[in-house]
Amino acid sequence: MTPAPIPLVDLKAQHAEIAAEVEAGFARVIAETAFILGPAVAEFETAFARFCGVPHCLGVGNGTDAIELIVRALGLGPGDEVLVPANTFIATALGVLRAGATPVPVDCDAFFLMDPGQIEARITPRTRALLPVHLFGQIADMEALREIAALRGLALLEDAAQSQGARRHGRASGALGDAAATSFYPGKNLGAYGDGGAVLTASDEIAAHVRKLRNWGSEQKYHHPELGFNSRLDTLQAVVLSAKLRRLEAWNDGRRRAAARYDELLAGLPGVETPRTLAGNEHVWHLYVVRVPRRDEVLAKLNAEGIGAGIHYPTSLHLHGALRFLGYREGDFPVAEKAAREILSLPLDPHITAAQQERVTEILRQAL
Repeated sequence: MTPAPIPLVDLKAQHAEIAAEVEAGFARVIAETAFILGPAVAEFETAFARFCGVPHCLGVGNGTDAIELIVRALGLGPGDEVLVPANTFIATALGVLRAGATPVPVDCDAFFLMDPGQIEARITPRTRALLPVHLFGQIADMEALREIAALRGLALLEDAAQSQGARRHGRASGALGDAAATSFYPGKNLGAYGDGGAVLTASDEIAAHVRKLRNWGSEQKYHHPELGFNSRLDTLQAVVLSAKLRRLEAWNDGRRRAAARYDELLAGLPGVETPRTLAGNEHVWHLYVVRVPRRDEVLAKLNAEGIGAGIHYPTSLHLHGALRFLGYREGDFPVAEKAAREILSLPLDPHITAAQQERVTEILRQAL
């Protein structure tokens, strides 16, 4: 009998755990016809702000919108530069570009995070903000980045889409900068049943501005003092997110156990470099990313055996055709480019079993 495929993340298992709660919540929203910015949105915003340790959470349409709205709320636009990691999903740069500012890549370190040691070389008189990404489930070196930002008079932001529940020296992801953007794309640690996102901040001013920007530039119906957008977290998605938020700590613990099991199973396997955790971080393992030789060949063999491994990300930010106009070339960010050729994401989610991980490890061993 052919073994069942092992997905990169098992969303069906997550749904089964919360299905009854979500169904009841959907029924309430439909009965109340509170489809846009309904009570469930405010309830989730309050709960997630408390979870992250900040006063304000503003639900928006998606994570890219969250980045754009933060950049706009800071008053940044044409002529301003925002430093971003060279190793990230393109949305980090697109959110900056959509606000009219220019993303400037910075190479990554051994943890795949923005390298503080490379930042000074990228700063120009036009630099206005740093936007590190808390990639794969762990937080960037925010102490070093805060020191640079304070010295240079820069805003310090967070792309926290892959780090919901992570902590650094006891402080939560989303509470370490002037403002943070997060995504609730279904595969995230805290994922919706469609697109969604949020802005987190301790700043009353930023929160008030984003609250207007997400709703057509308006705080009062039919009064629009400034240009705004239609980017509001859907009420039905808020129901899903509230149900998952109540389980997020337990699910993150499950991810940690699975990551520790991979560490044991892969220990000593020739050719595999397992992930490292930056000192001070409580990792939430959004992804378990190893480095292997002949990565594309290994991935093909895993996929052929029903192992849902993937690559995050096969192309460094500056080498995408969409960003060619920024003027960067291959070789400009060698650490990120080398990682893009070697990294491999193994299946991991809160519900993955030991037997599944043993099979993943065995197929990986054969592929190598």
